[in-house]
Amino acid sequence: MEYDCGFTKGNNWFRYRAAAIIIEDNCVLLVGNDRDNYFYSVGGGVHMNETAEDAVRREVLEETGVAYEIDHLAFIHENFFEGDGILAGYHCHEIALYYVMKPRGTQQLDSNSYTNGIKEEMHWIPLDELGKYRAYPSFLKENLHKINNGITHVITDERS
Repeated sequence: MEYDCGFTKGNNWFRYRAAAIIIEDNCVLLVGNDRDNYFYSVGGGVHMNETAEDAVRREVLEETGVAYEIDHLAFIHENFFEGDGILAGYHCHEIALYYVMKPRGTQQLDSNSYTNGIKEEMHWIPLDELGKYRAYPSFLKENLHKINNGITHVITDERS
């Protein structure tokens, strides 16, 4: 059995996450589901004894059905937020590494992903329309157009 690097203590929740930035034809790939009323990046918890790079490749394959290759690490994101959905009532702290994946030249996926029993659906959102959507993490809306070969450290605090 695999264990994510994270823990819950009282009403505090922490997770170490690896996430993908997948862009094809000026659209970014985001995930949605029937439970939550927002979109989120492809990715998930890094397992114990797993590198973040291995985790993002695994998560991308699990969620999209496609073995994307990593281009480079783009963002280190420290995120503080109040939980929603299954995390309702928790004070959340997440550290995520966001990797830009190499484009494949097609938006074709072989997706059939489930998380906590909820079917996830992949959505290609045009970059110039991303601001119209409730999508997390919110910093991506302003920063996807600014991706370079460097690494940007981002701290967001969306607590009430």
